[in-house]
Amino acid sequence: MKTVLILGANSGMARALARLTASPAVQLILAGRNTKEMEKTAADLEVRGHGPKPFIMAFDAQATETHEKFWSQVLAKVKVVDEVYLFFGQMHPQAEAQKDFHLAEEMLVTNYVGAVSILERVAATMEERKQGLIVGVSSVAGDRGRRSNYLYGSSKAGLSAFLSGLRSRLVPAGVHVLTVKPGFVDTPMTAGMKKGLLFAKPETIARGILKAVKAKKDVVYLPFFWRWIMLVIIHIPEGMFKKTRL
Repeated sequence: MKTVLILGANSGMARALARLTASPAVQLILAGRNTKEMEKTAADLEVRGHGPKPFIMAFDAQATETHEKFWSQVLAKVKVVDEVYLFFGQMHPQAEAQKDFHLAEEMLVTNYVGAVSILERVAATMEERKQGLIVGVSSVAGDRGRRSNYLYGSSKAGLSAFLSGLRSRLVPAGVHVLTVKPGFVDTPMTAGMKKGLLFAKPETIARGILKAVKAKKDVVYLPFFWRWIMLVIIHIPEGMFKKTRL
């Protein structure tokens, strides 16, 4: 039976992926801060007959001092983890984070430091075993610093760079690392934003992730058109870019 760990399991994308991944051949482990919400997800999957009831484990990306113990508890429970999907993240409005460093720090620690902390432990185990899959959900916001969200974007840029290096490190061990770069997704994180044609549903992103995993891609933009949007944004000359309101 394949074991799949979902970190940040209460996010909309994570729940969608759990529904698509669950089967009699898969043991899911849902990890996140709100265990009550994860219990609801687990119960729903069990009622639908999608496979064994998922294990529920408390996990806090910001509490990096607990990550070693968390990972040890995961391995004690299932012995082997075949796939790890990292969905957790935090985004505060740029204007608010500029005025309150605690908000900026929360994004930086959650999106980058916390991700590095837990994935380094995952990577070491998979590297030794010489098998595994790590999927990290970053963001198109990390492709270029923009005045509208450079604090959030910089944390995701760090995550993307980390995943790139991790991918290179783990290739000799037969461990694959996929970087996922979604655009706007209709989730609670973007609840305060006006929805438009560029917004995707969590289910669309989840399906895209599984398709990219199957194709063994290294980096995937979801939906696909964000690759071309970001290609244009990346290549705007700096002198011109400074005058934009992106």
